[in-house]
Amino acid sequence: MKQDKRGILVVFSGFSGAGKGTVMAELLRRYPEYYALSISATTRQPRVNEQDGREYFFKTREEFEKMIAKNELIEYALYVENYYGTPKAYVEEQLAAGKDVILEIETQGALKVKQMLPDTLFLFVTPNDAATLKKRLLGRGTESEEAVNQRLLKALEEVNEVIAYDYLIFNDTVEECVEEVHSMIQREHRSVSRNGEFLAKMKEDLLGLSKGE
Repeated sequence: MKQDKRGILVVFSGFSGAGKGTVMAELLRRYPEYYALSISATTRQPRVNEQDGREYFFKTREEFEKMIAKNELIEYALYVENYYGTPKAYVEEQLAAGKDVILEIETQGALKVKQMLPDTLFLFVTPNDAATLKKRLLGRGTESEEAVNQRLLKALEEVNEVIAYDYLIFNDTVEECVEEVHSMIQREHRSVSRNGEFLAKMKEDLLGLSKGE
């Protein structure tokens, strides 16, 4: 387990069909002591076998709008007449417990997070080329070619937003991709910008030792 007392907030996005859901599920399965997946709040009704606090925090519209008014959400959006958002309290609780919290969200939500919490680590998953992306989308066998083309047009829009991210993750194989994501997040814990407290303590101790204290 890492020694840092506080976790890092990580935004994890990717093109539809890039395999981000599969990668995230495997990362959490392989390293449960390191990571927590942020749980969103929503006003939609629970589906069969869904539990409050596991898949989502289920809220009434009034409760959700109170959360908005009290600035209790990192980001939120209205989608098909239902609100979806990321509660600050849950994220803060997990970060304070030393877990790196992952937000698996789309680029628009990610840009809102960047405005509010610029020190977040932003990772974007992509295949090696556009042809592979289309092949994976068609390989699902769940959508028409027209729907796949719509997803490709959406990916075209997202390319312009990826510039706001820190790193690209190339998903060639799930195994390699998971290890790369894990490695990147753990290296981020050693970045100088995240270790100001350690450096301040080192400076203080060195000053004391140099004076023979």
